[in-house]
Amino acid sequence: MVKGLDNVLGTANEIDEDFYEDLEETLIMGDIGINATSRIIDRLRSQVKELKIKSGSECRKLLVEDIREQMHQDEHAYDFENNKSVLFIIGVNGVGKTTSVGKLAAIYKARGKKVLVAAADTYRAAATEQLNEWTDRAGVPIIKGAEGADPASVIYDAVGAAKARDIDILIVDTAGRLHNKKNLMEELRKMNRILDAQLPEYMRENLIVLDAATGQNALSQAREFSEAAQLTGIVLTKMDGTAKGGIAVAIVSELNIPVKYIGVGESLEDLERFEPNEFVDALFDVEKLTEKDAIEILTGDARNYD
Repeated sequence: MVKGLDNVLGTANEIDEDFYEDLEETLIMGDIGINATSRIIDRLRSQVKELKIKSGSECRKLLVEDIREQMHQDEHAYDFENNKSVLFIIGVNGVGKTTSVGKLAAIYKARGKKVLVAAADTYRAAATEQLNEWTDRAGVPIIKGAEGADPASVIYDAVGAAKARDIDILIVDTAGRLHNKKNLMEELRKMNRILDAQLPEYMRENLIVLDAATGQNALSQAREFSEAAQLTGIVLTKMDGTAKGGIAVAIVSELNIPVKYIGVGESLEDLERFEPNEFVDALFDVEKLTEKDAIEILTGDARNYD
């Protein structure tokens, strides 16, 4: 994507329709998606006209500022980490959900939190065993039920244990449910209701785990799951592989759900907080900008930005 943007923005002799078409194609190919790309292009057209922009490099500055503003996180985005909280983790099979649960548990355990994991994925064969391996590595306890058991019963047991042990962070792993299965979505709602009723004093985070490498399919999953649970954040996995990165922009733009963590490897420590500024810098290779350009972007120079 960086190369594509360099080709479009760095070689443009004038800002014409061919320029906008090339830029649109590059953004879509980078997984930013049609809707988000259309919004970005429309705003850029308006700014180019208003500010009488003549070069691709000036357009780059506007794009960087636009997406940086869009990816900005609320100052309270991670308040749940410092309070008693329930993290409800959902997502389809194969996206790295169970490994993300283990990594999150390790993060909070390392910070001195009392962590408990609930293995509510009782349908997939060996799901509990896989999660058990990760919790062992993280050094945190796990509440589990028999294979095929009612996930709600695991939730009840986990809630009881959380209260009895004065747990700081309860992490609930759910089945890798297909997003077009209505009965499974209803079960998700049921578990949410139990947690709301039994642990009202705990903050809630409903995190969906998405494989960044699947592009627009990840956006589709987020859209479907948002109907069954009020999503508060996204964990983007496999950002160390073939992911194009733009999918993060597409999700935030279309669903207004912030990315909170990214998976950058297979090790227990390879889950990090999502840093919007670092992400945008990488997406647009901001290091290539001149010092003057960088200062204008960081300070929001009134001569260039509304």
